[in-house]
Amino acid sequence: MEDVTVDSGPTARRRGRPPVSDRQRQRQRLDISRHAVRLFAEQGVAATSGEQIARAAGVSERTLWRCFPSKESCVEPLLTQSIAAFRTVLYAWPSGVDLTEHLRAAYQPALDASSGGDAEAVLTVIRMTHEEPALRAAYLVLRERAEETFTEVLADRAGGSAGLLDLRMQAATMSAVLKVATDDLARAVAEEGITAEALRRHREQLADALRPVTRGL
Repeated sequence: MEDVTVDSGPTARRRGRPPVSDRQRQRQRLDISRHAVRLFAEQGVAATSGEQIARAAGVSERTLWRCFPSKESCVEPLLTQSIAAFRTVLYAWPSGVDLTEHLRAAYQPALDASSGGDAEAVLTVIRMTHEEPALRAAYLVLRERAEETFTEVLADRAGGSAGLLDLRMQAATMSAVLKVATDDLARAVAEEGITAEALRRHREQLADALRPVTRGL
């Protein structure tokens, strides 16, 4: 039998699989999410098992359950894209600039060319949240978490001139506006496809609806 020497000193090389980075883990979760949404759309949530999702994504069930606590939560990475795009532009909101004008100039929904092939999947799962209670619950939880970010940005813009309760109410209203506008976009795109005009209408609708919410900030 061939002798195998295992180094044990400080310069020893790591044996086995290399550690998975956060970026790799995020990519893996997103890939699983894409396959899960496709299967949910084709055969329904109830008829889709974790085993099927894992097999479609080319991972073990153990890996699937390490990434997600339930099969329904597999949609979260895609749903997050529709929220993250708005959160990104909100963080970049310049002081002294009206938010509605900033949105018109800088907001790029996570449904345009920059999102690659995920546009249809994002829209599909958003539409499915109206038919599948478990997916809707996951969507609402993500939106509730996003309100914390909105509150932080609004507090910064208010400069201490508004109470926390008022800011939280504004943030909740902002989240609701974003949800309604995104739902409307998902329905429109289902009928006419993803077009520059549909995205422009979405941006204008969002900016106009948020004007009274952020007035005075």
